[in-house]
Amino acid sequence: MIESEKLENKNLIEKSVTHLEATGFEHIKADMEGYETPKSYARKGHDSKITPDIVAIKNGRKYFFDISLKSKKPRLLKTKWLFLDTISRMKSDRFRIITTKGHYKFTEDMLEDINLANKQPIKL
Repeated sequence: MIESEKLENKNLIEKSVTHLEATGFEHIKADMEGYETPKSYARKGHDSKITPDIVAIKNGRKYFFDISLKSKKPRLLKTKWLFLDTISRMKSDRFRIITTKGHYKFTEDMLEDINLANKQPIKL
């Protein structure tokens, strides 16, 4: 999700972190109280930064997670997802999307638009 939506949806981040902990992820970094903040990447030519919602490690492999919600700025979300997917491929890491009821169709359409239809979102 984009920065402006993170404040409104803290409970969804907490729910996602709880789910990841239950499925065996370790060293979780999330943009919420009690957790270390994930590394931000600066966009060249812009003053904005891209930060994954959650970063975790499982079986020695790093995973980037982004939470998908219906957004008023889908272009920013597409840019973020493409960037995180590219970074994860360069470093042999993994990129996953987490979504919830009411946002499945939006998420699938967005993934199809940016040719990431092979990604199966994690449904909470």
